[in-house]
Amino acid sequence: MEKFKNAFKSVRVKLFMTLSLVILLIILFLILVNNFVFGQFYIYSKTKALKSVYEVVNNYYNNSQNIDLETQLEKMAINNNFDILIRNNQNVNIYTSNKDFLSTLGQMDEMTSRFNSDTGEVLEKEEYFTIKKMKDSKTSITYILLSATLDNGYLLYIRIPITSIQESVRISNNFLYLMAGFAILIAAVIVSYVSRKFGDPISELNDIAKNMANLDFSHKYEITGADDEINNLGKSINAMSDKLEKTIKQLRNTNIELEKDIEEKSQIDEMRKSFISDVSHELKTPIALIQGYSEGLLENVNSDEENRKFYAEVILDETNKMDRLVKQLLELMKLEYGKREFQDKKFNIVELEKEVVRKSQVMLEEKQAEIKIKTLDEINVFADDFYIEQVISNYLTNAIKHVKEINAEKYIQIENVVDVEKNKVRVKVFNTGENIKEENIARIWNRFYKVDESRNRADGGTGIGLSFVRAIMSNYGNVYGVNNKENGVEFYLELDLNI
Repeated sequence: MEKFKNAFKSVRVKLFMTLSLVILLIILFLILVNNFVFGQFYIYSKTKALKSVYEVVNNYYNNSQNIDLETQLEKMAINNNFDILIRNNQNVNIYTSNKDFLSTLGQMDEMTSRFNSDTGEVLEKEEYFTIKKMKDSKTSITYILLSATLDNGYLLYIRIPITSIQESVRISNNFLYLMAGFAILIAAVIVSYVSRKFGDPISELNDIAKNMANLDFSHKYEITGADDEINNLGKSINAMSDKLEKTIKQLRNTNIELEKDIEEKSQIDEMRKSFISDVSHELKTPIALIQGYSEGLLENVNSDEENRKFYAEVILDETNKMDRLVKQLLELMKLEYGKREFQDKKFNIVELEKEVVRKSQVMLEEKQAEIKIKTLDEINVFADDFYIEQVISNYLTNAIKHVKEINAEKYIQIENVVDVEKNKVRVKVFNTGENIKEENIARIWNRFYKVDESRNRADGGTGIGLSFVRAIMSNYGNVYGVNNKENGVEFYLELDLNI
């Protein structure tokens, strides 16, 4: 039922039904005209022909025209199926169009006698002639009969049978029925062609409009060379599609920018909250120390010059730590929230590693740890050398702090492993020592997380070195992490090669 309803919504079906209905109405109109008008028109035409014959005969006798009247009357009789009879003043038949004279004479006499009676329908009557429609009681044939008196006194009778007109109407109606069937078949062919020419473009425009409603502007109407309303509509649809697509893209870009602004403000607010929280948490201890030693100086707890100097040095040291912590926190916040731009360039990672080792030489000597750089060949990478130096420096500093002698070995090793297929190099920093507990492996990357609070504070650590590593590597989207080895711990990171 639903398919049936949908079918009637189709332009093709509507065209077919409309055209078929128009054809049927035209055929019905022709049948009505044929039944009610054609007979009257036929009688009118034949009546006019009868009058024309009367005028020809009357003019002939009045003017004595030099024409062959008998030949003219014979032609008229044959062409119009007339029976013509002319009688002179002595009631003698001087011309009849019917070769069977006696039969014609009898029929005409009977018709004349009936004509003079009140039977029949008078079609037209004037001073010199009368035209009636009459029916022969014997043959049931209906005639139109003209009875006229010529100017010379002769009598003229003309009759024409009209019963055949009814048969003609019937045949004509049957022909019209037949033509209606053929017309509907032809209409189906025409509608098929018309629907392809006009329906298909309309359907295509409808599909394009539906796609546009779903914000899909990839479909366009194929413009043809025809200069018609459909082609112009297609041009307008395409123009509207382009403008809508452009407008929506602008709105989307504006929306994206707005979302970025909102996200940026949200990140700034989050960064501010996090910064305040971290600073307030981490500065409690140094502030407490500064406050205690300051009060001691003010109250002259120790009058000894050397002790007062020690108090002042503690205050200065904690102040420097506070300053360094705040700066590191600000830098870390910028890295974590994407507010720091990287100046990437090509550089040799091996040379950078050597430079980091050189700067850490004092710490290495204090720990009495051997340093090994396993890869000495040139390896060029593409990154920001300033931040990569901080990553490796944090890894190396962390390794130096935790290096211990294991199985009579105490060393730190830096190794570079190149993976040409992935276009990466993995930098590994290994130190002999104790493994990191599994539950702490994920925590060590968090800000201010310290496995050993007392030892880290004594070493002057802030607990955000590995957070720097995480923030920098996250900006690059490269792998980093830590693995426990049999005799120590290995930190690693990956960089993009620049071959």
